[in-house]
Amino acid sequence: MLGKHGKQLEDVKGSKAKKWAIVTLAGVIWIAPVLGAGQQVWSGTAWQSVAAAASTSTSKLSEEILTSGAKLMKYKYTTTRSGSKVNVLADVIQVDLQNPYVKLDVMTGKGGNLNSKQSTGGMAKENEAVAAVNGDYFNVSGELAPIGGQVSDGVLISTPSELKGMYALTVTKDGKPMIDEYSFDGTVKADDGSTFALRGINKEDYTVESGSVKYSHANSMYIYTSAWTSTKRPNDPSTTPTEVLVQNGVITQISDKKALDMTVPEDGYILRAHGTAATWIMTHLSVGQTLSADYKLVAKTTGQSVDPSNLDMMIGGHTILVNGGKAATFSRDIASSGIGGIRARTAVGYSQDGRYVYIIAAEKNSNSSGMSLTELQSFMTSIGVWKGMNLDGGGSTTMVTRPLGEETAGLTFNTEYGTEQRQVVNTLGVFSTAPEGKLKGFAVSGSQTLLVGQEGKYTAKGYDTYYNPIATGDIKLTWKSSNNGIVSVSNGVIKGVKPGTATLTATSNGASSSIKVSVLGGSELSSLTAGSGLGSLKAGTTMSIPVTAKTKDGQSVTVPAESLTWEFIGFKGKIAGDQLTVSSVTPGAQVGYAIGRYDGYSTVVVLTASDSETVWENFENVSYPINFTTNATGVTGSASVTAGTGEKAGSKVLQLSYDMTAGTGKMYAYAQLNGTTGREVSSAATSMSMDVMGDKSLNWLRAEFTDANGKTVYADLAKAIDWSGWKKVNVDLSSLNIAYPAKLKRVYVVNVEEGQDERAMTGTVAFDNIAFTMPSKSSEVGLPTGTASLVLGQKSMTVNGTKTAIDAAPVLKNGTTYVPIKHVLDAFGGQASWDSKNQRITVIRGGKLIDLVVGQKEFILNGKRQSATVAPYVSGGRTLVPLRLVSEQLGLTVKWEQKTKTVTISS
Repeated sequence: MLGKHGKQLEDVKGSKAKKWAIVTLAGVIWIAPVLGAGQQVWSGTAWQSVAAAASTSTSKLSEEILTSGAKLMKYKYTTTRSGSKVNVLADVIQVDLQNPYVKLDVMTGKGGNLNSKQSTGGMAKENEAVAAVNGDYFNVSGELAPIGGQVSDGVLISTPSELKGMYALTVTKDGKPMIDEYSFDGTVKADDGSTFALRGINKEDYTVESGSVKYSHANSMYIYTSAWTSTKRPNDPSTTPTEVLVQNGVITQISDKKALDMTVPEDGYILRAHGTAATWIMTHLSVGQTLSADYKLVAKTTGQSVDPSNLDMMIGGHTILVNGGKAATFSRDIASSGIGGIRARTAVGYSQDGRYVYIIAAEKNSNSSGMSLTELQSFMTSIGVWKGMNLDGGGSTTMVTRPLGEETAGLTFNTEYGTEQRQVVNTLGVFSTAPEGKLKGFAVSGSQTLLVGQEGKYTAKGYDTYYNPIATGDIKLTWKSSNNGIVSVSNGVIKGVKPGTATLTATSNGASSSIKVSVLGGSELSSLTAGSGLGSLKAGTTMSIPVTAKTKDGQSVTVPAESLTWEFIGFKGKIAGDQLTVSSVTPGAQVGYAIGRYDGYSTVVVLTASDSETVWENFENVSYPINFTTNATGVTGSASVTAGTGEKAGSKVLQLSYDMTAGTGKMYAYAQLNGTTGREVSSAATSMSMDVMGDKSLNWLRAEFTDANGKTVYADLAKAIDWSGWKKVNVDLSSLNIAYPAKLKRVYVVNVEEGQDERAMTGTVAFDNIAFTMPSKSSEVGLPTGTASLVLGQKSMTVNGTKTAIDAAPVLKNGTTYVPIKHVLDAFGGQASWDSKNQRITVIRGGKLIDLVVGQKEFILNGKRQSATVAPYVSGGRTLVPLRLVSEQLGLTVKWEQKTKTVTISS
């Protein structure tokens, strides 16, 4: 007999007593039923797979052991989207099912119970998992039970739903994995010998996709065990239940057409029946009689019966992705399931020989763009997955892993919402079953990236022969570097000296461990920003200018003060930490420059004779109309100036409330300023800030401008409103190319279609103290204006009608005009300096600083790396720069007259 229920109840009770050694993958997205009768499944086709493979590549970036039998591998997957190459980071946990010291299992909510949810990291910590990922899909507004089947530690927790194309992964107690569709087959048997079919165990109500009865619990019988902690079994208003309490195999209560108001006791289960099933109960069962239940799972592909007690674990998922080592036709309609698009992804699969299980997570964060399901298929086949299926993804995608020597698992990478982990109903986990071993070594942890002059902090923790943490007390380390002077080691202090990569090796009691440390050079930066980049040119002024570097691979790094050198123009000052103090101002100076350099890469703070940030709107005296508008039928809301709350009590704010529950598609809720026209922003602004009261809806927050040329420009205030209460939001406008005067037309909330169920449909946000940072017009005071012209090959320049001699004529090379920049600055103001050691020209004019290097097409403009098609070069001892490139970056206009070979520059 398969799956004797009395034995299952003992197993459930036992597993709770010993605390499951389980980790679960839990999903948070409810999928609407997909296919009706006669509908065709949308699929990825063979030619799509071949085309994708031809334009993709996979490379392994790193590999590290987590525990005996499990390791973490990070990959870079490269593909082409819209003609451009895109890199995606993916993390894979490989589990060796033949290793006796590692196992896979599924964790459930809190305390191992259904009807509860918890973050992936929380479940891993509670159950002492080595690693875990989120798991099955579930109805976020339901009773917090997985949609698919679940077996944990050999106990059948929940049976599969009757939905087509929903796959599940099982692993048997002898370590054999299988991915298939599973159905449930069970019966209960009364004392008089009559039987009735069971439809499932611990299921919430749902709409089925085939058969004459569309409601899962109509005319049906289900078992609910003590794992189901809710007093409702399920909370289904469409069916009136008849319930039977069975304890130790004996019927102790029968409640006809009324639910038993109780949770399920540890020593029993409750039968929940409706319609014909309820009639059978009232006909054949009585209190005091015995009742038995037999059940099994059936693999649909093979027809094989599976006894749940022979399984280590089972976790449900969604569509099949890979079969036979190739991309499979999707078994669910992806579009109607709401899981399409480019998202973070979670999947699981196994190798052809069944030895290895691969737990996969594709990142979508500041370092990685996410994957489509077709791209996920391509990646999975590239790493050796023979059969694989999709798990819940998007905002649910979360992987936690335990580094060597650490006691608990932590986030492997940032989720779509940063470090926030969504709460889910189950997770797939990796567990060590090894005994405690002897000290094998220790793991060194610390910063793998340093800046020149920055000190790094490093620690060591021990691990045993099974790569599990072991207590070693305080480990005393002796350090040495591989080196070439990349880092210095002195009395245990590690410091970056010059750009490059070094291997740091720590030794203790004959054991050693190494870590690679990269010291970043200026060539590896994409930007260098000092505070807001603006300040007041007044003696005694002190301003905060924390310097942040952004690397070409997207990392943001705080630059320590000792890593920077500073030069002041137009004033005298000093730097202490991240504070700049103006000691005195050069007589007559209207603008000053604090130029900071990190390994030659520049950033600039432009100081002007007047303050630069202005509060544009505080909503205290609004005289123009503010209206609520939307793009979608069914979306309602309001936008108005109202009294503030909390820290804004006593002042007025702009409040935007919205209700999108009746809308469809991509939905917007706008607070429209000044009718349909918007309110004017008169001067060029480099940044905008505002106080925003968030509603933690995870919706997108944006602002919309119309510029002087009629162009619509969008500024992202927050990709996800992941906070509640008031917070100051800052937005960089300098890269948006807004032509001024512009108009701020509206601020608004967006609920996009992808992962729509993850965000709130209703909410309220508010805005206050909208401010713009505007470079003072005084930065242009004193700069000459007018027109200048040069003719190719002639050593003369005509400025405002006056012809003057110059010492080098303009040169035309490969269609580009080159001149010594000195002549342009003589005519229009500014200054230039030459660094012969680094072959660098630095040009300053108004509020602009440009660094150009001979032979390099990239240049630095106010701390940001830019690309050009031409580069400066040296000719006859003179350094020549591309005239149009430099002049236009300095705010000048350049025109070319082909007939006379004349260049005209104007300001």
